Amino acid sequence: MTGRESPAAIDTERLLAVIADVAREAHPGAQPQVTLDASLEKDLRLDSLARVELVLRVEQSFATELPEHALASGETPRDLLRFLLSGVEHAPTTAETVPTAVEGGAVRPPEHAVTLTQALEYHVERQPERLTAHLYVQEEGRPITYRMLWDRALGYCARLVEAGLRPGNTVAIMLPTCEEYLYCLYGVMLAGGIPVPLYPPARLSTIEDHMKRHVGILRNANANVLVTVPQAKGLAHLLRASVESLRAVLYPADLEGAAKGVEPWRGRAGDIAFLQYTSGSTGDPKGVILTHANVLANVRAAAAALGATHDDVFVGWLPLYHDMGLVGGCFATMYCGFPTVLMSPLAFLSRPARWLQTMDRHRGTISGGPNFSYELCMRRIREEELEGIDLSSWRFAFNGAEPVSPQTLAGFSARFARNGFAIRAMSPVYGLAECTVGLAVTPPLQPWRVATIDREVFASTREAVPSRPDDPSPLAVVGCGLVFDGHDVRVVDAAGLELADRHEGRLQFRGPSATSGYYRNPRATQQLFDGTWLNTGDHAYLDDGQLFVTGREKDMIIRGGRNISPYELEHAVGEHAGIRRGCVAVFGSPDPRTGTERVVVLAETREQVGEPEQLKRAITELAVDLIGGPVDEIVLAPPGTVPKTSSGKIRRAAARELYESGSVDTRQRAVWLQLLGLALAGAAPQLRRWRQAIYGLLFALRAYLVFATLLPIALAAALLAPGRVCWNTGRRLAGWFLRWSRIPLMVTGLEKLPTTDPVVLASNHTSYLDVVVLLSLLEYRGYRFVGKRELATSFLMRRLAVGFGALFVERDDLTRSTEQVDDLAAAIRAGHSLIVFPEGTFARRAGLMPFRTGAFQAALQAGVPVVPITLRGLRSVLRDGTWYVRSAPASATFGAPITHSGRDWAAAVKLRNEVRTAILRHCGEPDLAMTAPPPLSDR
Repeated sequence: MTGRESPAAIDTERLLAVIADVAREAHPGAQPQVTLDASLEKDLRLDSLARVELVLRVEQSFATELPEHALASGETPRDLLRFLLSGVEHAPTTAETVPTAVEGGAVRPPEHAVTLTQALEYHVERQPERLTAHLYVQEEGRPITYRMLWDRALGYCARLVEAGLRPGNTVAIMLPTCEEYLYCLYGVMLAGGIPVPLYPPARLSTIEDHMKRHVGILRNANANVLVTVPQAKGLAHLLRASVESLRAVLYPADLEGAAKGVEPWRGRAGDIAFLQYTSGSTGDPKGVILTHANVLANVRAAAAALGATHDDVFVGWLPLYHDMGLVGGCFATMYCGFPTVLMSPLAFLSRPARWLQTMDRHRGTISGGPNFSYELCMRRIREEELEGIDLSSWRFAFNGAEPVSPQTLAGFSARFARNGFAIRAMSPVYGLAECTVGLAVTPPLQPWRVATIDREVFASTREAVPSRPDDPSPLAVVGCGLVFDGHDVRVVDAAGLELADRHEGRLQFRGPSATSGYYRNPRATQQLFDGTWLNTGDHAYLDDGQLFVTGREKDMIIRGGRNISPYELEHAVGEHAGIRRGCVAVFGSPDPRTGTERVVVLAETREQVGEPEQLKRAITELAVDLIGGPVDEIVLAPPGTVPKTSSGKIRRAAARELYESGSVDTRQRAVWLQLLGLALAGAAPQLRRWRQAIYGLLFALRAYLVFATLLPIALAAALLAPGRVCWNTGRRLAGWFLRWSRIPLMVTGLEKLPTTDPVVLASNHTSYLDVVVLLSLLEYRGYRFVGKRELATSFLMRRLAVGFGALFVERDDLTRSTEQVDDLAAAIRAGHSLIVFPEGTFARRAGLMPFRTGAFQAALQAGVPVVPITLRGLRSVLRDGTWYVRSAPASATFGAPITHSGRDWAAAVKLRNEVRTAILRHCGEPDLAMTAPPPLSDR
C-alpha cells in the first residue's frame, strides 16, 4: 500500500483508540472517556506537546499527512476525523453520520442544552425507551421512560395552557412524591411556566392549617395556579380569596389528557427554571431564583466531581420539594442520562431499612441525605432486616443539608461494612439553595477528613489550631470536601476582609450556579450580596482547599431534614399573657443522639407568672399549630436573659451559646446585674474581632509600605544592571520584603540543589509571591524565569522581567510548541538554569493543576535534571483576585534532582509525572487532575 489509506480504512474506533492511548500516556492512571465530541484540551487534558504527539500518531497510524492547520484548529476527535476524511477525498459531511451512541446504546449528556426541557428532549430523541425514573408508591414500582415522561408532561402542558397559564407565570406544586409530580414539573416548564415546589400536608387532619401557612409564599410567588392533592379541593375558595393572583386550583386528574398538538415553549438559558423557597412560612418569604443556566451549571459540576457515568443508578427518598431531592434526584439524573429510583420520604422514615433494600434491589451507586437519615438507619434498622442486603454497589453516599457528625460518619460505615458498604463511600458535602444545591463535595472513594482542633483557642481567637494528643475534649469539625470546579469560596472577617487558611469567618461564594437573588424580595436580595460574592449565612474556615463549616450564622433550624423558621413561633409565644413580648428566642441546638437539631424556645416570663407547666403546655400547643410539631425544650427565664442587639433584634446565635454553655439563669436577678452580664458577655468577642481586623489591616499596610520602598530599587537594578547584579540585588530585596513584612518562611532541602551544572527548577504555582520567595532563596547561577507572554504587555513587568533574564513563551500557540521547547533547551545548553511553573497559571482554588510538558521535554533535550520545588502557604498569604496580604506561614521544600534518559514525548511525560508526584507529596493541596475527572461520556 502506498500513500494514503482508502476511505474504507478510516475507522472511527481506530482513531478513538489512538487518542485514548495518547491520553493514557499523558495522564497515567486516568481512564479517559474518548468520544468524537470530547474536547482534546478540556476533557482529555492534552497540552500542546501532547497534541503534537497525537497528530504524529494519527499520521503514522493512518499513513497520511494532516494539513498544517490541523494542529491549531483540531479541537475534538471529530475534527481530526474530518481532516482524515478530507485527506482521502471523502466528503467532510460523512463524519456527521457517525452515531452519537456507542457501546450498548450509551448516549453522552446534552452538553449543548441550555434548558432542562432541551435536555429532556435530547434524551427522548436518542434513547426514548431508556428508564429515566422508577417510582415506588406504596411499594408498587412504576417505571417511567424518557418517552413516557415527555408525552405525559406535554399533556399536562396542554391542560395548563388551557387553564390560562402563560410563559413566565408561576405554578405552585404541592404534591407528594409520585409520578404525577414529575409530569406536572416538566409540564409547567414545557408551557414556559415557573414551578414553585411546596411541601404537601403530612396529614389530612391538618390540611387547612397547612394551606394557611403557605398563603405568604403563594402571595410572594404571585402564583397563578396551584396543583395540589384532591383533598384540598374544599379549601380552593379560601386560597383564591387570600391570594389575588391565584386563578386556578387544579389536581393531577384535571391535567391528564393528550397533548393535542401543543408546541412546547422554547426557553432560554436565563429563564427561571424554578423557585426554591428556603424559609418556610414566614412574614418574609425567600424564593431563590434559579435559572436553567444555574441548574445545568450545578448539575454539570456535580457530575464531573462525582465522575458520574451512564451506568450509575441514583436512589432517593428525599422529597421533591427539597432542593437536594429535586436537583439531585430529578434534574441531575435526567440530564446525565442514568435512571433514578424514587421512594416516598414517609416510606423511609417509617422503615429506614427500605432505603438500603432499595439500594440493593436496584444496585444503586449514588444516594444520600441529611446526617439524621444515617443516624436513623443506625438506630432503627434491626439486624434481621439486614439479612441478604448487599451495599457494595454504593460508591457515593453524600451526607449534607445539616451539620455532619463525625460519629455518624464512622458509626454508619462500621455498622454496615458487613453488608459491603465501603468506608470511603461516605462523602460529607456542602451546599445551599442559593447555589442551586451543591457547592463542595468530598470526591468519591477519597477519605473524609475530620479536624480535631483546640476548643479553647478556637473559641477565643477563631483560629483552628490542631489539638494536643492529650487534649481531653478537642473540637471535631468535619471537612465538606473541595469546591466545585468553576466555583469559588472565601472566608471573610466582620470587616469583610479575607482571612488566611485555618481562620474562621463568614463563608461567601460565587460561581455559575449562584442565584441572582430572591423573587420579589429586594431587601433580602440586597443582604445576600457582598459585591460579586454571596453570603452563605454560615461560618467556616479553609485548609489547603478543604472546606470546614463550623456553624450557622443564619437563623434557620434544620430538624430531620426540614427547615423551620423561628420568626412566627417567636412572635406567637411573645403574644402569650405570661411571656414578655419581643423577648423570645427560638433556635436549633445539635443533638448528638439523633444526629439532627433540637428546637429550643428561650422565653422571658413576666414578673407575676402562673404555673410554669401550664405556660409550657400553651407554648407547645402554639408550636404544634405553627411548625407542625412540638419543640424539644422550653426554657423559661427572667427578664434580661434573651440577648439582643443595640436595635432590639434577637441574637439567636448568642442565645444558643448561653443555652449550650448552661449559662441561662432561670432565677430573677437585679436589673443592673443583668445589664452588666450582657455587656461583659458581648464586649470580649467584639473586642477580639476589632483587634483581629485592625491587626490584619496593619499587617497588609506594612507589607505594601515595604513593597513600595523596595520596588524602585528593584526597577533601577533591572534597568541599569541586568543579569548578575540585578539578580543579586533582587535576591536581597526579596529577603528583606519577607523579613520586614513578617511573612515567616521555612525552607527545607535547599542543600539538594546542584551547585555547578545547569538544572531546571519546577515549582507549583500558588501566588504572585511565588517568584519573590524563589528569588530570595536562589544565589545567582544564570537563572532565568520562564513566564507567559502576557507578562510582557505591561511596561513595568516587562522591564523587571527582562532585567532578571526572563524567557517568555506562548502557552497556547500549538504550532510553535516544538520551537519553544528547542528555545528552552538552547538556553539550558548556554549555561542557564530555568525556573518554571508547569501549571502555567494559578487560581484562588487550592489544588495542584495538571502540568504542561514543554519544560520537561527541554530538560531531556539538554540532558539536565529537574529539581521539584513545593511552595506551601503563599496562596493563603496573597490569593488570586485580591491584593489584601494576610498573615500566614509559608514554606519551600526542595526535592532531590530527577533525571531520565530518552528524548521522546513518552520520556518527557514520565519525567513530568515523577516531578509532579514529588510536589504533590508535600504541597498539602488536592490533586485537581484527579478530583476533576473528564465530563460524563460513554463507557
